[in-house]
Amino acid sequence: MPRRKSLSDADLLDRVLTLMRRSGPQGVTFAAAATETGLSGPTLVQRFGTRDGLLHAALLRAWDLLDQRTEAAIAAEPATPAGAVAILVTLSGDFGSGENYAEGLLVLREDLRNAELRARGDRWGKRLAEALGRCLGDASGPRPDLGKLLASQWQGALLWWGFSRNGTPAEAVKEGLIALCRSIGRDV
Repeated sequence: MPRRKSLSDADLLDRVLTLMRRSGPQGVTFAAAATETGLSGPTLVQRFGTRDGLLHAALLRAWDLLDQRTEAAIAAEPATPAGAVAILVTLSGDFGSGENYAEGLLVLREDLRNAELRARGDRWGKRLAEALGRCLGDASGPRPDLGKLLASQWQGALLWWGFSRNGTPAEAVKEGLIALCRSIGRDV
């Protein structure tokens, strides 16, 4: 009798996320996921029901991983403007030539179409703004409003980098964030 292959849900979904980053959400089929994971299509159907169920589970896994990366970045940096910049540079990742960034926007589209995934994004954004607001606080206390502004600048810097592809994402992000911090009176 042949040995049965097994793979934890986390490992399986990590491999599906790799497939999704490479091929976009439209490239995630049971056949492609079977090739990526080494599991059979019927096994995947049994575990996730439908292709949409598989995509949804993979996107929830992506949010779990982003939450973990965010908490680790926050814990690693001091609550200073320079720490806020470092958190966001860390979260920027490495988009290489930029094609990975473009595929990531297709994944974001899936998040925006689903109420549960939008809620995850909303919670993550509020947590990030709160943490950045502690880094940008003043005599009155934390400034989550400035944290949200800095996070918005971060996303804008990544978007503009996606068009120009000048330098690395980290360089573009750092330059934009330092400029914003200086404009609001925060030394970095």
